[in-house]
Amino acid sequence: MVELLLIRHGVTSWNRERRFQGQTDIPLDDEGHLQAQRLAGALFASGVTAVYASDLARAWQTARPLADALGLPLIAERGLRERHYGMFEGQTFDELERDRAADFERWRARDPDFELPGGGESLRVLHARVEAALTALARRHPGQRVAAVTHGGVLDCAYRVATGLGLAEPRRHHILNASINRIGFEEGEFRLIDWGDVGHLGYTDGDVARD
Repeated sequence: MVELLLIRHGVTSWNRERRFQGQTDIPLDDEGHLQAQRLAGALFASGVTAVYASDLARAWQTARPLADALGLPLIAERGLRERHYGMFEGQTFDELERDRAADFERWRARDPDFELPGGGESLRVLHARVEAALTALARRHPGQRVAAVTHGGVLDCAYRVATGLGLAEPRRHHILNASINRIGFEEGEFRLIDWGDVGHLGYTDGDVARD
């Protein structure tokens, strides 16, 4: 079996502002860099044999300390990029609800074929891209444990690939910054192993992991 450790990038300033990032290249903030260091410590002895990341800065910066700690090359995988959000990128939830109410409602309703205005991807296109990328990674590393740092939209699709949850179904799983999410691949099928592990981040009861 191949085990994929799928990791969401660390926190950015746009995460805090609830601003759509999409494929806009936003770096980690100070907390995000700390999360990346803690992630590297948590996975140092995990048996990971390869480290991949989306080529966007926030994912790359999250993966770099892990790759360096393991003495492995960091490999860019464009298929792990966040969903292209078109005209939504750079806008906050509140701004979109006020200024593009109809489009925002279609996004919230999880219409699988809604192409986000301004050249954005539909959920169906994103899901196909993510499934293809994950399958390629798994087939490239038979019997190994592989880490891949990616984005919230990609992780949502990965969960649905591994569980069979439909694209239009409401999300019932957390997608947390710097979380470790494990899926397995065996005999051509994905399955869920573990989801949403943030124990390595040292949160206390008063802290909030950003979803």
